[in-house]
Amino acid sequence: MKSLKDMLKIEKPLVIPGVYDALGAKISQKVGFDAIFQTGYGTSATLFGMPDIGFVGATETVDNARRICNAVPMPVIVDADTGYGNALSVWKLVKELEAAGAGGIFLEDQKWPKRCGHMQGKEVITQEEYTEKLSAAIDARTNKDFVIVARTDARATEGLDEAIERGKQNKKTGADAIFIEAPESLEEMKRIGNEINAPLVANMIEGGATPLNSAEALDELGFKIILYPLSVLYANTFATMSILKDLKDAGSTLNYKQGLVDFDQFNELVELQKFRKIEKGFEKSKSE
Repeated sequence: MKSLKDMLKIEKPLVIPGVYDALGAKISQKVGFDAIFQTGYGTSATLFGMPDIGFVGATETVDNARRICNAVPMPVIVDADTGYGNALSVWKLVKELEAAGAGGIFLEDQKWPKRCGHMQGKEVITQEEYTEKLSAAIDARTNKDFVIVARTDARATEGLDEAIERGKQNKKTGADAIFIEAPESLEEMKRIGNEINAPLVANMIEGGATPLNSAEALDELGFKIILYPLSVLYANTFATMSILKDLKDAGSTLNYKQGLVDFDQFNELVELQKFRKIEKGFEKSKSE
């Protein structure tokens, strides 16, 4: 299995889906993705049924990362929000996420409580304070392949010029990739790609502030990581609402069979036979 840093050296763009649980991770692996992203927005929604406005803390983030990383061998990038405190908090968090098996983090420069990057009402900390946090994350990692993505939300609060300057400074500090959140046009994205010499993240959120585009087009603009953090969450929500409405209206799911995997297909996905084989091995050793 290639590391994230190795993947960033490959010429083609790296398309990464967002997941929020171990099942989503296993499905991503099954369909052939090389890496996945643990979404904080999806974690807040699915753990608490609450929006991404600061309800998730370090404990929930690390616990969820441990479950997801245990489910698949592929690299998992974890949305670490603001690091949930000061530079020491970031240092501790990176240690815990490495121990959980994570392959990297996104670390942002918002004030706490943070907001989803495409929501209104965001504020950012000073660049000096963020540099302390980013430096702590870099110092804390022990795995040379652990990727640290520096995210700035300054586009919405300070303007594009300031966001680009922050991106450049974060690269100088030692970030492996740079994420300017929520540019509002392809022209802005083109400028980001022209002015920042680093692997760049394009955040593709359906209905968000940044226009959706193909991986090929974004690659031409200079973006290496093409992130779809909420597609799985939104698709699963749509499917759940559809089948529950059908069940409520019709009293059964007889009309919905084409929209479901069946019992055997699902058991294959969660590797039932593998665990039955392990179980039988224990039974055999017990009888001997």
